Amino acid sequence: MESVKVWSQFAHPVLMWVLFGTAIYSLYLGIKVKRLRQADKEERKELIKGNFINRHHKVGSLFMALIVFGTVGGMAVTYINSGKLFVGPHLLAGLGMMAMVTTSASLVPYMQKGNSVARLSHVGLNMTMLGIFAWQAFTGVQIVQKIIERM
Repeated sequence: MESVKVWSQFAHPVLMWVLFGTAIYSLYLGIKVKRLRQADKEERKELIKGNFINRHHKVGSLFMALIVFGTVGGMAVTYINSGKLFVGPHLLAGLGMMAMVTTSASLVPYMQKGNSVARLSHVGLNMTMLGIFAWQAFTGVQIVQKIIERM
């Protein structure tokens, strides 16, 4: 059981790096959706074949579920292994990212009705979240290095 406790500390960082890649892929799909929306008739025919809207929604939904799971899981593993949470920039940024992702997803019904403020907010929240995520990934590496040093 002790080995599970020790090695569980690495599940969160691995998941987060996978999700960072997933976020970048979702950005790519979102850019394709924007191009589709702004394309002329000929280009639109080609872009529709990529099914970018559905792929963006599916990847975004999976990302949202896993970022919530990963954030809560990371907090749980930290508490199990340390007996406390370390309230600092890494935790606060992670909670903020989770809030941004869920808020961004809540804007989708308004975007589908053509609300440009919702679309701009969705993009702004996600780009901000991605920037914080990049910083978060590297501070997480520092935390993992400290864990390894204590092993």
